[in-house]
Amino acid sequence: MILDRYVVKQFFPVFFAVLAMFILLLAIIDIFVNLPRYLTYEVAVLDVFRVTAFYLPKSFSYALPISLLFTSAYLLGDLYARNELTSIFASGIPFRRFCRPILIIGFAASVFSFFFDDLIVIPTLKMKNDLSNILLRQRRSEFQADIVVRARQGRLTYTVDFFDAVQQNLIGVSIIEQDENGKFISLIRAHRATWNGQHWVFTNAVIYDWTEDEGFLRYRNFSGSNEYREEPDIFRRNLVNVEELGFRDAGFLARDLRDLGLPFQDALSSYHHRFSFATASFVVTILSISMGGRFRKNILLMSLASSLGAAVTFYVIEMISMMMARIGYIHPFAGAWFPIFIFIIAGMLLLRTAKT
Repeated sequence: MILDRYVVKQFFPVFFAVLAMFILLLAIIDIFVNLPRYLTYEVAVLDVFRVTAFYLPKSFSYALPISLLFTSAYLLGDLYARNELTSIFASGIPFRRFCRPILIIGFAASVFSFFFDDLIVIPTLKMKNDLSNILLRQRRSEFQADIVVRARQGRLTYTVDFFDAVQQNLIGVSIIEQDENGKFISLIRAHRATWNGQHWVFTNAVIYDWTEDEGFLRYRNFSGSNEYREEPDIFRRNLVNVEELGFRDAGFLARDLRDLGLPFQDALSSYHHRFSFATASFVVTILSISMGGRFRKNILLMSLASSLGAAVTFYVIEMISMMMARIGYIHPFAGAWFPIFIFIIAGMLLLRTAKT
């Protein structure tokens, strides 16, 4: 339809200009936030630009929703100010029909955002973080202390004083084995356990096991066994940054943490948020056009201000719900999707009642 083509033609030049402005702004903010440390460690200008280049996809991901919001609000406000919408409405075209191309753009941006984040943003963000750590003399810890891991559907419980992920050593390890009914079978205690590629090799180990016939707890030296094959990765789950994993790997991480009896709410919340965050472009587009059709004076300014206010409210509520999900007050799925459902419904209702 001619009207749809006209809306798209008016939309994209403004959108690309606003998007470029926000990407540049975010990149400059990142540089200035880290500038004191760059100067402290005498980082070369070329290396700073390399870090910034790796950060540009993440800046694009952050800038996409807010650019759609500002473009939608600006476009509607500008068309109102020039009385073009008055002519369109006088011809019998309702506001909802006029905004259909903008809604389609917002929905397409959400679908694009999900795959762009998973395929482009996550790898480049990891490269940016790794390069920054090297340039700023920072190193991610490869060590953990006070670990408790459950394996084999809870029949084995590992408690480890210290785990060295580099040497793949467990220091101060205890292994409690129970049967399917939770009845105690044995306790192994060792000063050290070393991964040989197939199973754990114990040093200075003893075993306590219950003798059914004699009816007492037996204590003896433990020479080792090849049946303890839980891989070292299960002891370093908390060292993994879920933000640097694709959505499939993030889901596997959350599942593994839950199966091992480790805190999993944060990882599961991030997994669900990976999907819900992609819909932010569609949500803010709905909010923008639903607010843009409600003013008759100072149209451009009021459209921008109301759209921005609605978007800020949305992000604040999302932040609170995600925080509650991460600490276990609400289910991770609810924490990620509750604001989305609420604001989509509210935006649709506002759009339905918009005056034409």
